[in-house]
Amino acid sequence: MDVHTLERAAVRIQAWWRGVMVRQALLHAALRAWVIQCWWRSVQAKMLEQRRRLALRLYTCQEWAVVKVQAQVRMWQARRRFLQARQAACVIQSHWRWHASQTRGLIQGRYEVRASRLELDIEILMT
Repeated sequence: MDVHTLERAAVRIQAWWRGVMVRQALLHAALRAWVIQCWWRSVQAKMLEQRRRLALRLYTCQEWAVVKVQAQVRMWQARRRFLQARQAACVIQSHWRWHASQTRGLIQGRYEVRASRLELDIEILMT
């Protein structure tokens, strides 16, 4: 074998070795990029889950606030209806008492104030 043939063989071996090394470097770079991409996707998924949980928490807080306001309004309405019914009952009772006093008997009386005390004289007449 001559020198020229040995040089070409050496060049071919070197080229092959450089190709192996380049392919290996590219493979390692691709694997590292893939690992980084996987990590980044997991970080994004976690961030998305956190945002989703926060949105859900805010939504439930708003819904709970709405429920509280509705309960307060309903309680206010019920109390208003109760007070109106109580007032109506008081009016009916006062009219009934007046009617009863007119039909059962007559209350007559007089009063006068003397010095520091009140003198009250009441007469009830039953008819």
